[in-house]
Amino acid sequence: MTVLAHRTDTLTRDALAVLQPGFEGTTAPAWVLRRVAEGLTAVGLFGRNIASPEQLAALTAQLRAERDDVLVAIDEEGGDVTRLEVRGGSSFPGNLALGAVDDTGLTRGVARELGRRLAACGVNLNWAPSADVNSNPDNPVIGVRSFGADTGLAARHTAAYVEGLQAAGVAACTKHFPGHGDTNVDSHHALPRIDVDLETLAVRELVPFRAAIEAGTKAVMSAHILVPALDPTRPATLSPQVLTGLLRKELGYEGLIVTDGMEMNAIAGTYGIERGSVLAIAAGADAICVGGGLADEATVIRLRDALVAAVREGALPEERLADAAARVRALAEWTRSTRPAAAVPGRPEGGAPGIGLEAARRALFVSGGRTPVSAPPYVATLAPVANIAVGDETPWGVAAELAALVPGTASGVYPQGAAAGDVLAAAGDRTVVVVVRDAHRHPWMVEVLDALVAARPDTVVVEMGLPRAEPRGALYIATHGAARVCGRAAAEAIARG
Repeated sequence: MTVLAHRTDTLTRDALAVLQPGFEGTTAPAWVLRRVAEGLTAVGLFGRNIASPEQLAALTAQLRAERDDVLVAIDEEGGDVTRLEVRGGSSFPGNLALGAVDDTGLTRGVARELGRRLAACGVNLNWAPSADVNSNPDNPVIGVRSFGADTGLAARHTAAYVEGLQAAGVAACTKHFPGHGDTNVDSHHALPRIDVDLETLAVRELVPFRAAIEAGTKAVMSAHILVPALDPTRPATLSPQVLTGLLRKELGYEGLIVTDGMEMNAIAGTYGIERGSVLAIAAGADAICVGGGLADEATVIRLRDALVAAVREGALPEERLADAAARVRALAEWTRSTRPAAAVPGRPEGGAPGIGLEAARRALFVSGGRTPVSAPPYVATLAPVANIAVGDETPWGVAAELAALVPGTASGVYPQGAAAGDVLAAAGDRTVVVVVRDAHRHPWMVEVLDALVAARPDTVVVEMGLPRAEPRGALYIATHGAARVCGRAAAEAIARG
């Protein structure tokens, strides 16, 4: 092999190594297996790739037949954002519920049990936890994904979550650096901007990330947000000042830096994914997350070739690409060396299978009467448009869980445009249980809710998002999240008083 051919082969393998692509289907396509054999070191899984724990274990085994140390990443926060249980809802409450309980031992235990289940299925990198301080209650993308608005609380639970997850042999990826909590724009759609000074960043946004680094987080995910105090022109994912200057040098972080999804419009709509990927690696990122929306071989080839061309043209230092690839491979080796003994997916041996429901019960805030419903109620779910980060595949609410406890319970789903009269007509003389999600962000929801409570003082109100409004109704329940176990906990409070 000539020197030029060897260099080309090395560049190609390094370019493949820094990619974390997704794919379609519940088995690995031939092109994925071929690219893994050629040097692709990581893949990302989404809800479309998962049908059952057993199927997921077979999929990861298929990938590891090509490369034993392959990183299999997933966006499994628990709570509202679940891929492992995308069809039925999560067995674990999300961050806001854990923050509401404020027991770091519980948070650590929940994360460890979640990690145990992921590891049993062969998943070894989790794009979680969210360390964002939810300082803006109108934030359209974080909300219940945050441990809360208190910086100290967010920091101690971020650290506990990292420790619990990694104790199970699954690498944590703390996100979204340098902090997505004060945004009012969803980066899936546009580029958010945070106009705060350096002092505010230091005492608010950065504190949970410092805690995560001290806890040993193996990865950190960058945010597609513009923070002019740090870099007035480029979003954090593409900023040397943010990734190299702040994260690496000032905070002393040595682990893997992963980008948020590069097909998100904050990057793709401004820079394009090829140029964006080159700029991200040059800025200090080590791994390019892509595949939530673009999940084909052509995308992998485009990004690989863009990185190789950037090195040859001098736009990306060869040693920077090599360093990024080395960090990916180092994490892959860590996960291989810490892989737990073989387990049977879906079985609870050695774990804490009931810890999620325990946490959801402890997270409930209940106000008003505690008298159980005396007859099958009518559950009206006021449904907002699904958050793209959460997706619309996962069911939520209390209707199914309440029906299991109170046979004969009826229900209906009401989108924007519905009126209180529609609910009352369907409910008849049944007690109304109205379920909302982030009601403070949806004026139409508040209007319907207020009309129902005025017309029926015995109405039960369940808030499954961020609780901001004053409690109302004969019984008010805040679950601090919309996971399946949160619905179960609320249903128990309604049915049993």
